[in-house]
Formats: sequence, structure tokens, C-alpha cells
Amino acid sequence: MTSRLPPLNALKAFETVARYLSVKKAAAELNVTPAAISHQIKALEEHLGVQLFHRQHRALQLTDAARACLPRLREGFESIAHAVERLRAHRGTGVLTVSSAPSFAARWLMPRLHRFLDAHPETDVRVSARLRQVSEAGRGAVAERTTLDAWLADSDVAILYGRGNYPGYRVDKLLSLSVTPICSPKLVTQPKHPLTTPANLKHQLLLHDDTGDLYDGVSFWEVWITAAGLEDVEVTRGSHFSHAVLAFEAAAEGHGVVASIPVLAEADLHATRLITPFALRVPLESAYYLVSSGGAATRPAVAAFREWLLAEAARDSDAA
Repeated sequence: MTSRLPPLNALKAFETVARYLSVKKAAAELNVTPAAISHQIKALEEHLGVQLFHRQHRALQLTDAARACLPRLREGFESIAHAVERLRAHRGTGVLTVSSAPSFAARWLMPRLHRFLDAHPETDVRVSARLRQVSEAGRGAVAERTTLDAWLADSDVAILYGRGNYPGYRVDKLLSLSVTPICSPKLVTQPKHPLTTPANLKHQLLLHDDTGDLYDGVSFWEVWITAAGLEDVEVTRGSHFSHAVLAFEAAAEGHGVVASIPVLAEADLHATRLITPFALRVPLESAYYLVSSGGAATRPAVAAFREWLLAEAARDSDAA
């Protein structure tokens, strides 16, 4: 298929002339003579067996065939330009692009990233907080794969909440996860209905980190309350938040109790701005995974980042 393609220079000449409807302006942009442009257009028409322009007195007009193919041709040139920029980004010093969910990036990765940067000053790290492709692909495996394909199209690595079944990619399990209620310490000491037992949750406003519902199809509150054996706590009531970091802020202000992933609230828990009032932590089937394409996985900067990230995650697991 590739061997039948016309020369790239001829296609570029056609696209440029079509954009200006002027051979002279196209020649100026491509830094060649008008005669060279005219020769490339003629050769392209002969190669394709299709007329591309109606030539009128001092004017050019696209034929129907040329007009039909032009959008896809421009998409092709844009894709080539994007690919070349990615190659350029990898030259010289190491450039590492990381896609991650916003809450994980803000609450887990950012507080630790300085240690990687100190150890690898030659690496330029670019972190992008990304949203999952839930609305387009639904939930579960299809949504996870759609998300990964989108994130890794312009990133070296992705850190994703999911099940880890991603054929064709290098996959490393980063963190096993659990959920538990998290709240401000003032809720435990308040005079009326202090949160001293799980049964007292029925008197509290429930805050919802919607990660579980959005990506696993079951809310974190439902997971925890079922494991705790509570029957009189209405799990559908309360306020909902699309990101854990938002729910944590509401909980820290004393607005209610959130069932979420304590590893994401580590800094606030250490500072006792938030607490986990009960010992029960319920393991989740989903975890955080570090994912990269086969080609990117072998790059020194990516390999170094993976080794560091797994070591950081192991340190957290040992401390838990």
C-alpha cells in the first residue's frame, strides 16, 4: 500500500496550492519556484490519473475530486507533524510525559515528585491531569482501554485507576487500594451524635467520591457499608464529587463523611486534618496501575521513572 503512494513533496505542494489557490503563494511558503510547484502538481495528476484543479485565467479552482480528498490529506499532514514533534521532544535530555487522574496527581504524585527530580535532574517531567473517557465508552474494560489509548497517544506513561487488563501495553501494578470512611476529627467529638461507631453514620451527611460508581459501577459507600454489615444507613443520600480531592476538602471542613481511598488523603491524615474513625478498610478490586507502550517502556527516562515510582509505592505499602 505504501509503495503506491505518490511522493510526499507532491502531496504537500497540492495541499499548499489548494490552501491558497495560488501557485505563487504556495511556492513562497515551500521555498521553491512556481515552476517547481507546477511540475509537482502535474506529476501528481499524472500519477493519480485525476485532475486536481480547474485552471482559469489567473485563477485556480479545486475539482470535486480534489475537494473530497483534501480534509483527509490535511489530517495526514497534521498527524505527521505531531509525530515529528514527539520525536523531537525525545532528543537530547530526557523528556518524560505523564498522564494521570487529577486526584492521584495532586494528592499522591506531586508531594513525591521532587525526589525523582532531585535524583534525575537531566529529565524534564511534564505531568498532565487527565479525565477518563467514561461518557464516550461507558464503564469497565472498554472505558479503561479507550482512556489508555487516548492518554498514551501523547504521553510516555499513564497512571490509571482500573483492573490492569491492558493487552499490548507494559503494565505494572502500583498500589493496591481500599476504602474507609474519612472525616474531620470534629465529627468524633461533637456533642450531638458523635461519630464513635459505624451505626452513627445514619446521623451524618454522606459525601460521595464518585470514582467507584463511575468506573466500577458500585459506590465506595455501598462497598464499605455492605462489608460493615450496616442495614439502616441510606447510601444514596448526600453530596457527590467527581474527584476525591474535592470530597476531601468538603470533609475537612466538617460538612460530612466521605468513603474514599485513604492513600489519597495521606497528607491530611498525617496532619490530622482528616481522620479515619473506624478500623475497617475494605479492599477494592481496582488498583492504580502504571502503564506504557512497549516502545516508550525501554526509554531510559521512562525506565528510571518506573523504577522510582514502584519504589515509592512499595514504601507506602510497607508503612501501611
